[in-house]
Amino acid sequence: MFSNRILRAILLALSLGTLVSACAKETPTEPANPALSDPHAQLDTIVLGMGCFWGAEKRMSETPGVVDVESGYANGDIPGSYEAILSHEQALRRGQSALRNHAEVVKVTFDPAKTTLETILIKFWESHNPTQGDRQGNDVGTNYRSAIYTHGPAQQETVLKTRDIYQQALSKAGLPKITTEIAPLKNYYAAEDYHQDYLKKHPNGYCGLGGTGVHYPGSKNTAQIQAPQLDGKALNFERQLVVFEAEDCPFCKQFKAEILDHWQSPVAIKSTLNPNVPTGWKLAKDLFGTPTIVLFEKGKEVSRYTGYSGKDSFWKWLGFQLLTPEQQKIAFEQGTERPGTGSNLDEHRPGTFVDPISGAALFRSDTKFESGTGWPSFFNPIPGAIVLHEDNALGMQRVEVRSASSGIHLGHVFDDGPAPSHKRYCINGNVLKFVPDAAK
Repeated sequence: MFSNRILRAILLALSLGTLVSACAKETPTEPANPALSDPHAQLDTIVLGMGCFWGAEKRMSETPGVVDVESGYANGDIPGSYEAILSHEQALRRGQSALRNHAEVVKVTFDPAKTTLETILIKFWESHNPTQGDRQGNDVGTNYRSAIYTHGPAQQETVLKTRDIYQQALSKAGLPKITTEIAPLKNYYAAEDYHQDYLKKHPNGYCGLGGTGVHYPGSKNTAQIQAPQLDGKALNFERQLVVFEAEDCPFCKQFKAEILDHWQSPVAIKSTLNPNVPTGWKLAKDLFGTPTIVLFEKGKEVSRYTGYSGKDSFWKWLGFQLLTPEQQKIAFEQGTERPGTGSNLDEHRPGTFVDPISGAALFRSDTKFESGTGWPSFFNPIPGAIVLHEDNALGMQRVEVRSASSGIHLGHVFDDGPAPSHKRYCINGNVLKFVPDAAK
């Protein structure tokens, strides 16, 4: 909503991050394009509105043949500043003005010798949802309208041609009519400096969904098989994670390499390139970036994690969905259960004690021994399963034991255990899950 956008902008500025719908490259700066300073280059421009201009700027700038993209405001009847636009949108909602607000736009400068206007427009149509009226994703308001502002009859003709072609593809996919405002450019104001190159200044592992997921007919992407919509009946109705990804999203690939490729968690997970919710299921709100990991229970969204900034953060999010308050206190606040009260204290069957969130193996039952302390104790972990940290809390010098997979607190290790290691891994039983060996 409108107020959410203001809050989001403030929080993002403070955290040097961003939550917008475009892929952020890891390189913070790029050299200026020499075409802009070449007096012989015959360049052209078009002004496009795709919702929040942060994401639109980044996405259009990565189009081959584009030499510059500038964030700005266009085709409104008020002064062209960010503050004026936000204030005017509130006035419109209160019915206090009939003046047209500006759209957040990007002015795309491109070299016709290296690309075509049609190619630019294909990127435009595919990179956002042009059927939503005065909104894009969670950003709602007339300033977030989809728009194309042209500078001549030839541009207008090409725009209308590509719109009609893309409408056929959208209709075939069951999507509604395009609502994009198509008009001659009446006025344009460059946005403030802090809005320019925003994602280069503040990359934070957050990539775009690629609009509706419907490819423009005849574009190079059409050769790729569009991912089918997930069938809700084929998923786990009681509890299911769905990872919404996008093509050419480096943070999706990072999430796959660090999390998905090693998935052992008890929660079922499924990834998809289709931005639509599984059939018959419901989202709490629209998706507007990738990777977005949504937890569904009984076919309805109960929580989501958007973007990827490291495995510890992801596992902590999932842990708060899966663990009880008592388990959360141990796992994330270095709490300790009272001796003799935790689970798994008397578990002696052959099997493996695993991380309750990630499902990664931690200890085998044949390394468990009776320590008389009131906590499950082990003399050896599974190789690579744990990490150790110095702990000087409570006026004591101890060595903390954490899960290497999820980073949760497990307990402490002491040097008074039995042979052969002479170690005692004193572990909170409530953050262990026991998996018995399969019967032979």
